[in-house]
Amino acid sequence: MNTPPTRAITVVLAEDSPTQRVLLSWILEDIGGFHLVGVAKNGREAIAQVEALHPDIVVMDCLMPEANGFEATQEIMRRCPTPIVLISATSSYGEVEYAFEAIRSGALAFAAKPADADSDVKVRDDLIRTIRLMAEVKVIKRRPPAAIRASIPDGAQIAGRRIKLVAIAGSTGAPAVIGDVLKGIAGEPVAPILIVQHMAVGFVTGFAKWLSERSGINVNVAEHGILPTAGTAYLAPDDHHMGIDSLGHVVLSQSGLEEGFRPSANYLFRSVAEHFGRSAMGVLLTGMGRDGATGLGAMRRAGSLTIAQDEASCVVFGMPREAIRQNAVEKVLSPPEIAGAIRSLAKKRGV
Repeated sequence: MNTPPTRAITVVLAEDSPTQRVLLSWILEDIGGFHLVGVAKNGREAIAQVEALHPDIVVMDCLMPEANGFEATQEIMRRCPTPIVLISATSSYGEVEYAFEAIRSGALAFAAKPADADSDVKVRDDLIRTIRLMAEVKVIKRRPPAAIRASIPDGAQIAGRRIKLVAIAGSTGAPAVIGDVLKGIAGEPVAPILIVQHMAVGFVTGFAKWLSERSGINVNVAEHGILPTAGTAYLAPDDHHMGIDSLGHVVLSQSGLEEGFRPSANYLFRSVAEHFGRSAMGVLLTGMGRDGATGLGAMRRAGSLTIAQDEASCVVFGMPREAIRQNAVEKVLSPPEIAGAIRSLAKKRGV
């Protein structure tokens, strides 16, 4: 029996540079499995084409005339919710800021543009992989984020806990959640926070700056050997796993990929489980795949408080679902409740 052919993923491409439009169109049509149904030269054209053509996914430049990527994302998510991947040729903070604001408004991912089709193979392949994965995500109209509550909900208090380190990991949809959680604990003398976020290489420095400005929390890209301080969050750098040693110093590694990622949530969580045990909190946020589930399980077995983001607030429930399935999760909470848990349980002693 012949296997029926797989339906091509339909794409609207929005790019104001004629050179990039030609290059990206050629890549999408040459690689196989994609059908380019629309090409827009600016944000307004992108909105109109998405509304008329109902593609599986939108691939959109961050900076365009007549509505940038952020503004176009807002309109698309309001009128006809569609998976959106933002693309950029630079890691300048202006473009990165637009990208993360667009992600907060509903875009799913941020990827680099290849300089050409042949020499920039890794960037090209990463972009294609991101588009394929994000085309599978079912998106809905975005609601305004809920106000951050100051404490965790009834029934979520964990008696006798004193958290000295918080480990957070996420993937698809998580940048905005991380921003909201950090904003919800701003001004509190909480324990150091280590964060793994799956993202395209080159944008973590911009993400740290965006988080700092958005949340009011000091967010740094972690360096090997530093001693994390209270009230500060640290992001795993590009292409490095991040862990912690027995003395509380950050350890960076370029050992093999885990679940296809470096940095990996599993790597961070295992390290925290080994060296902090009961005095740690692990939080697994929205994301596609399974990264983080086994590491969170190690944390729970070591006595750590383990939390997964609830399905209702997740863009993709894959990573939290797998952790719940593996019995790695003690509490399932919304982002405001996660912020409340950190505020209530991870305050610096004596405060």
